[in-house]
Amino acid sequence: MNFKSFFKKTFSFIIKDFLIQISYKLSFFFQFFSVVISTITFYFISTMMGNSVSYYLEPYGGNYFSFVLIGIALELYLWTSLGTFSNSIRNGQMMGTLESILITPTNLNTIIFSSSLWDFIVATFQVLILLIMGFLIFGVNFGNANIVGALVILLLSIISFSCIGIISASFIMVFKQGDPINWVFSSISAMIGGVFFPITVLPAWIQTFSYLLPLTYSLNGMRHALLQNYTISSLSFDISVLMLFCLFLLPLSLISFRYALKITKKEGTLLQY
Repeated sequence: MNFKSFFKKTFSFIIKDFLIQISYKLSFFFQFFSVVISTITFYFISTMMGNSVSYYLEPYGGNYFSFVLIGIALELYLWTSLGTFSNSIRNGQMMGTLESILITPTNLNTIIFSSSLWDFIVATFQVLILLIMGFLIFGVNFGNANIVGALVILLLSIISFSCIGIISASFIMVFKQGDPINWVFSSISAMIGGVFFPITVLPAWIQTFSYLLPLTYSLNGMRHALLQNYTISSLSFDISVLMLFCLFLLPLSLISFRYALKITKKEGTLLQY
């Protein structure tokens, strides 16, 4: 692989997406303002709850605001992963740029990777705003956080979430609308994956479905790393499960995307939307 060419093309994608985003200044601003509002809202919800839910939150330190803050942060990465690839496909189809990009001498994997980078950069800044507000304004204690463990969990989470997003984009490419993958993971994951409440409050049969979602292990590992200072060895179960998700979903996502591209080229529907 020519790394110089790879980084040059990747940087070009970032600049392109940045210029498009910044041209809609109000929308760009509200991406960050909405995060501030969400943080403040959940702080007051946690204040209202007091210690009434501390029993369920004991494995994570007992504080609801700290618990939900990390839930919102990882959910931002989940939404970004599920939406960025599909949105790139749809925008490329509507603006007529998709085919132009695909016929360039650029590796398909590079195109998939580069088209998502700007959205992940924005999501990272949103998450930083969340965590900084939580720490400086609302007193969330990250003093004993295992940063290395948290970064490992985050990397594996983004890879597994992104693989699901690529499969979702494959549906969009072929069927244009009505993507079941995005709907299932964006709605169900937030409800039973443990974003807003521990999965232990759910009925046992619903908890079984929670364990089929990568978000469940991402949240569990991240909360233990940031709030309870779990070591890498203590996080090994969540890390191992996320690695299994990555090993299974990564080849599946790339195969599905290539297959979708092959179908649309054969049927001449690549630019239809």
